Amino acid sequence: MSEVAPEVVVLTGAGVGLGRAMASELTRKGRRVAGFARTADALEETRRLCARPELFLPVACDVADEAATRAAFAHVRDVAGPVTRLINNAAVYPRGDLLSEPPSHIMDCMAVNLGGMVNCALIALADMTQTGRGRILNVSTFADLAPLPGSSAYSVSKGAARIFTRALIADVCDRFPQIVINDWMPGQLATRMGLVDGLDPAVAARWGVALALSDDRSLTGSIFERDAEQLAPRSLKRRLVERVTLQRAPAARRLQPA
Repeated sequence: MSEVAPEVVVLTGAGVGLGRAMASELTRKGRRVAGFARTADALEETRRLCARPELFLPVACDVADEAATRAAFAHVRDVAGPVTRLINNAAVYPRGDLLSEPPSHIMDCMAVNLGGMVNCALIALADMTQTGRGRILNVSTFADLAPLPGSSAYSVSKGAARIFTRALIADVCDRFPQIVINDWMPGQLATRMGLVDGLDPAVAARWGVALALSDDRSLTGSIFERDAEQLAPRSLKRRLVERVTLQRAPAARRLQPA
């Protein structure tokens, strides 16, 4: 019997930080990873550091460019096969004061953080809707809820990206319930976009990969922060009904990486 080829996972932002750590974790688990990033040298370094370098396919691509992204996905299909999973991780975090930055400062950030997610998700869905199965994990943040000074471009773009996840689910998941889509917030990491004393990205990568490799349909629409599910607030009426009827309140799930 011939050996079955490993499934293809497209991972954006694979050249540094969390993306690099997730690439290594995915290859450790035997997945074929097509890593997207703008810089070929960074991707080659990621390939070298992967647990199984032979499973990492470097693809230099600016996900903000729709034509370049389509060409990148076509290359992945030709070399490795149809895309079954997508981890939208690519992001930029420019600092700037709204009073001193031109409008293009925000729009350039939107092109990557929102536009890149839109480009990759819609192109990947061309494969996923053919089979009726797939997995999209959008790496997100709660930065839009309380923007920090100097982070307007990042906060606006990531907030819009969270809305895009919900819109994507509304248009796709009723018709294709086995395409699972949700958001994951990895938290403050010790990367160039994060904090010096933040969480080791290798630790976060184990959580993110465990989530990305799960096909549990109940994950669609869920939000995970680090390793824990963040449940939607329950109204006072809902809580009273649960108490009167002796219903159990929903329990948040936790990720258990293997």
